[in-house]
Amino acid sequence: MKHAPTATTAMSGAGACEGGATIYDRDCRRCPRLSAFLSGARARYPDYWARPVPSFGAAKPRIVLIGLAPGLHGANRSGRPFTGDYAGVLLYRTLYDAGLASAPESHAVDDDLQLFNVRIVNSVKCVPPQNKPLPAEIRNCNAYLDAELRTLGQARVYLALGRIAHDALLLALGLRRGGYPFAHGREHALDAGRWLIDSYHCSRYNTQTRRLTPSMFAAVVAQACERAGLPGRRSGRLRGARRVRP
Repeated sequence: MKHAPTATTAMSGAGACEGGATIYDRDCRRCPRLSAFLSGARARYPDYWARPVPSFGAAKPRIVLIGLAPGLHGANRSGRPFTGDYAGVLLYRTLYDAGLASAPESHAVDDDLQLFNVRIVNSVKCVPPQNKPLPAEIRNCNAYLDAELRTLGQARVYLALGRIAHDALLLALGLRRGGYPFAHGREHALDAGRWLIDSYHCSRYNTQTRRLTPSMFAAVVAQACERAGLPGRRSGRLRGARRVRP
């Protein structure tokens, strides 16, 4: 049985970084459309988390994995990124195979799953209608992403799942999109010690159409491990990585 999150199993209230900026607010209402959609979801599904979804993973990660937004019956239900939806099946299996997770599946916030050296954040913390956040909503939520990234100074790799995540990360870091074109498997040197690596999102559509295969996703996660200085469970320089320097 899958359990709905409680105040003890999902982050509650608001969290702030050292400089005082908020990195998470469970009661955020910055986006009227998303707030209305969440209110409707709570009414239809009273056992769902149905609030902004907090990040999940290591407190001091070497890899920061940036997703898009919670799914209505996935993270919006469970209160944990990529938990309860199709995209999480490939994601957590691949993280486990790479030595970055304690188990190959994520069932619920109280299932004792741990991530090692990786943290999952989302571009937008609230579930959007039809899984499509508006540009203004991405900008509104970017303040939380910006604040959280400032607390993760030890991160060496940002792994962006999809173009929206890629663009949201660049916005949070104050970098021009034109200097870092998105492409699956492409590496972008941000500075002497940090990298942005792009991947297609592990969505149902991308995996079922074979735009993203398990081997493709495993390869890009292995790239991230290599750039982060982590051994992973695969070694050796990966072929096919496209490097871009600003």
